[in-house]
Amino acid sequence: MNAPDHIIVGSGINALVCAAMLGGKGAKVLVLERNDRIGGCMRTEEITAPGFIHDVMATTFVLFITSPAYAALGKDLARHGLEFCNTGTPTGVLRPDGSHAILRTDRPANVAGMNTMTAGDGDRHGSDVGEIERNAGLLFGLLGGSLWSYPTAKLLAGEAWRRGPRELAAFLGAALVPARGWLESTYQSETTRALWAPWVLHAGLGPEDAFSGQIARVIAFALEAAGAPIVKGGAKNLLSAFEALIKERGGVIRTEGDVASIVQSGGRATGVRLASGETVTAKKSVICSVTPTQLYERLLGDAAPKADVEATQKYRYGKGNFQIHYALDKPPAWRGDGLDKVALLHLTPGLDGVSKACNEATRGMLPEVPTICVGQPHALDPSRCPDGKAILWLQLPEAPRHIKGDAAGKLPTPADGRWTEALREAYADRAEAILASHIAGLKDSVIARRAYSPADLEAMNINLVGGDPYGGSSTIDQSFLWRPFKTSRNHATGIKGLYHIGASTHPGAGLGGGSGFLLAGRL
Repeated sequence: MNAPDHIIVGSGINALVCAAMLGGKGAKVLVLERNDRIGGCMRTEEITAPGFIHDVMATTFVLFITSPAYAALGKDLARHGLEFCNTGTPTGVLRPDGSHAILRTDRPANVAGMNTMTAGDGDRHGSDVGEIERNAGLLFGLLGGSLWSYPTAKLLAGEAWRRGPRELAAFLGAALVPARGWLESTYQSETTRALWAPWVLHAGLGPEDAFSGQIARVIAFALEAAGAPIVKGGAKNLLSAFEALIKERGGVIRTEGDVASIVQSGGRATGVRLASGETVTAKKSVICSVTPTQLYERLLGDAAPKADVEATQKYRYGKGNFQIHYALDKPPAWRGDGLDKVALLHLTPGLDGVSKACNEATRGMLPEVPTICVGQPHALDPSRCPDGKAILWLQLPEAPRHIKGDAAGKLPTPADGRWTEALREAYADRAEAILASHIAGLKDSVIARRAYSPADLEAMNINLVGGDPYGGSSTIDQSFLWRPFKTSRNHATGIKGLYHIGASTHPGAGLGGGSGFLLAGRL
């Protein structure tokens, strides 16, 4: 192609959404990916045994199918082969004593089930998700909209007029309540509390963090309304659909196109220089779907605005992520009715267990009892493995980026604090022991296991700093108006024609494609 209108650096969900949306408006887009494949945190491989198809990192797409990006692109992606598999039991929790709960995509059933566990808890669940539903316009306008914009100002002004300024302030203040405060003041059942406490980890938060209670309620609403879908045949098929759509709209995707620096002229970003020495010019803009570290330290280097360099040095990354994948000779025999059909099942002692493990990881300790999220893709999509077999997708969201010690006092800590292969496998053994306590005959059914430490994840994607999959800590001081920096203004940078999208920018992490969608709409 001739000089493109826009160059997009990176190829995660936000970059792909942005490229497809801009292409749909007639713009010529070039996507440059440094790896040998597109996708960012979406990668599908046979990593355990032949015929067992694993989503190595991200696997659940509830944020995508409920997003404005999917509303705009879904039909075209479907034309190019995208299909989702879903379930009526998106999540559940299983505690060490065998007590468990399952959430369904059926609110009356959820209300009845929680009331059966503890009288009144189901009614309170109905009230919680109902409140999210009633306030959806305001909540999702703030969670997914451009904050520095006339539509958002109009939204807030309208809400202040409708509710009154004091009531609006009260609503926003209530949204800052931590998950612990919400759960302990709302639910009597420890199992109900345990059902929701782990979900704050998937938003890059801990149960004591401000706003974690509200984000947990939003997640509860989304799971109940839309389930926990996965892509039929693996996330690779979503990437194939995006690739076909972008090319159909005149775009070009180049893999192994490692961008070494942003080219500027007259105070404006005019293109990029590749590691190979090649220079590519953009007519209108350069869009980077990377972390602040990558943008301001590597791609801009000495040409970066001083204030942004200083802000990058203060930018905080969150906990690392640890993944384990299993190929099993037979479906897991859970010690609990109905758990074999749950898409994402958390193994945890409960709210205090999540809090303890989260605190340990934040302090650089290997959690003694990690929270384990178990995905069962075969239960939704039997094509993922041979007949009669099964695969498990395990995520441990509380893993230290830099290791200072072992909370259990059993595993040796590397002197340099770095993950090693031996420590990775030993920590995977700890998680497997917990898993085996809940699944009869697990060890005899394992065909193969593959684990990834935070260091392994960063090696696959340089934007996963220390294995942090959320593009940086998502605490309230690094969210909304202040993501990534306190002076950030939507997705603009201090350089004309240079824009910043991805998990490190508003609306933050997840597979909704929000920042790519918002910027494409603006451009």
